[in-house]
Amino acid sequence: MKKIEPLNLKDLKTYSLPGRHSKVSRRDFGRAWEKGGTFKDFVARLPKILAGDTLRAVAAAWVAARRQGRQVLLGMGAHPIKVGLSPILIDLMRRNLITGLALNGAGVVHDVEIAMVGCTSEDVDQVLGCGQFGMARETAEFINNAISWGAGQGLGLGEAVGLRLMDSDFPFKEESLLRAASELSLPLTVHVAVGTDIVHLHPSVNPEALGAATHYDFRLFAALVSRLAQGVYLNLGSAVIMPEVFLKALTLARNLGHQVSPLTTVNLDFIQHYRPLTNVVRRPTAASGRGYALTGHHELLLPMLAALVIEEMEDNHAHGNRDSGK
Repeated sequence: MKKIEPLNLKDLKTYSLPGRHSKVSRRDFGRAWEKGGTFKDFVARLPKILAGDTLRAVAAAWVAARRQGRQVLLGMGAHPIKVGLSPILIDLMRRNLITGLALNGAGVVHDVEIAMVGCTSEDVDQVLGCGQFGMARETAEFINNAISWGAGQGLGLGEAVGLRLMDSDFPFKEESLLRAASELSLPLTVHVAVGTDIVHLHPSVNPEALGAATHYDFRLFAALVSRLAQGVYLNLGSAVIMPEVFLKALTLARNLGHQVSPLTTVNLDFIQHYRPLTNVVRRPTAASGRGYALTGHHELLLPMLAALVIEEMEDNHAHGNRDSGK
C-alpha cells in the first residue's frame, strides 16, 4: 500500500483578520460592577450578547405592549409558585403589567395551600410508598367544592376558586394569585388535564363540573389570545400543558377571524423543552413577530425581568410627563 503523505499547507488561502465579519466584538462585552449602582446600572453592564441582549429585548417588548395598551398574558406551571414568586406576580398584576394569567391545575393546588396554611409542596418520595401522596383533605374539599359551586353558577374554574378564596378566612390569602385576580377583576384561567392533580383522587371531585369549568376557561383564554396582536405572551415553567393550550387557543382565534399578528412570545425556564420552543417561541411567530427563549432559574430570572420592566415603565412615564410639560 502506498504511503499517504500529510497535506502540504504552503498553498493555503488566507484572508486579513480586520476585514473579516466577526460575531463577537469587545464593544458588546459586559462591564465590571461598581459599588453603589442601581438595578438599571446592573442591567446596562450585562454583555450585549445572547441572553443579555434577549433580556433587554423581552423587557422592551413588554414595556412597549403595555404603553400601547396591548395585552401581556402569562401562562405558567406550578413551579413558579413553589419557588416563591407569587408576591412578584401579584405586584405585576396590581401594576397592570400583566393583563391575564393562565395556570395549570397544579398551580391552583399550590396557590390554595399557600392561602390556607402558608406552606405547600409535600415530600412525594417520602409518602408515595405508603399511598399518602395527595391525600390532604382540606385542599381537595375546598378546590372541588369551589369548582362544583362555580360550574353551577356558569363560572370558569379560575374565577370560581378565586371568589371562594376572597370569601374565605384563610390567614395567608393575600399571597394567593387566584384571590388577587378576583380582587382586581383580572382574567385568570385554569387548564386541567384530568388525573394530573391530587384533587382528582378524592371523592369530593365532580368530573362534570371540572370539565365544564375548565372548558369555559379555555374559551375565555382563547378570547384573551384573540386580542394578543402586538402584545406579548410569556410561558413560565410549563413544559407541556400551557404550550399545548396556547397553541390550540391561537388556532381557534385565527380560525374565527382574529389575525393575532404580529406578537412577541417568550419561554422562560431552567430547561428549554421541545413543546415550549415549538408551540410558543417558533410556530406562533413564524409569519410575523418574534419569539425568545430565556434559560434560567425562575426564582432569579423572573424577578430580574419584572424589575427591569417596572423600571423601564417608570422611566418612560417620567419622560412622557417631561415631554408633555407636566
